Amino acid sequence: MVREITDTRKKRVDEVLARRQKDLTLVMDNIWDPHNVSAVLRSCDAFGVNRVHLYYTTAKWPELGKKSSASAKKWVERVRHEDHAAMIGDMREQGYQILRTGFSPTARTVMDFDYTGPTAVILSNEHRGTAPELAELVPDEVYIPMQGMVQSFNVSVAAALILYEAFTQRNAKGMYDSPSYSPEELERLRSEWYTR
Repeated sequence: MVREITDTRKKRVDEVLARRQKDLTLVMDNIWDPHNVSAVLRSCDAFGVNRVHLYYTTAKWPELGKKSSASAKKWVERVRHEDHAAMIGDMREQGYQILRTGFSPTARTVMDFDYTGPTAVILSNEHRGTAPELAELVPDEVYIPMQGMVQSFNVSVAAALILYEAFTQRNAKGMYDSPSYSPEELERLRSEWYTR
C-alpha cells in the first residue's frame, strides 16, 4: 500500500533535498557501537550529508533501532565497501580530498582544512584507530583541538564537530543556497523520498 503524501510533506522533502551536499561524505571504518553510528547518521542528516560509506572488515555493521537513530537511517544513503583500495581510488578519481581522524605529529586541526571542495572524512573505531590499510592510502589526518585532560572526543561527537566546520565553510560560500544535485538527480531522489 502506497502512503499518500501531503503537499506540506512534499514541500519539506523538496527543501531538504535542495540543501543536500552531493560531495561531502563520511566513511565509517569499523564503528561497531550502534548508538555511535546512529548519532553519526543524525549529524549527517542535520548537516545535509546525503550518503555515507561503510567500511566494515573487523566489525559487523550494527543493527540500528528506529528510536536511537531518530529515523536518520531512512534519510542517509549507505554504501558498503569491502575493497579499501577500490573505495579510496574511486573517491580520488572523483576529485575528493580524503582525510582521516588521527593524532600523529603531522595531523592538522579541523579548522586547517578547506571543506568547500569534494571531501570525505574517515571516522574510525575509537580504540583501534584507522584500519592500517586505509591509513596507508590516506596520509592526511584531521584532529579537533581540545583543552582538557581527555585526549579525544567520542566518535559521534567528533563527526558532528567536523561536519559543523564543513557546514560553516560551505554555508559562508553559499553552497546550501542552490542544489548540488542536477535536476534529474533531484527528481530521482524526490520520487524515492516521497514514498519513505
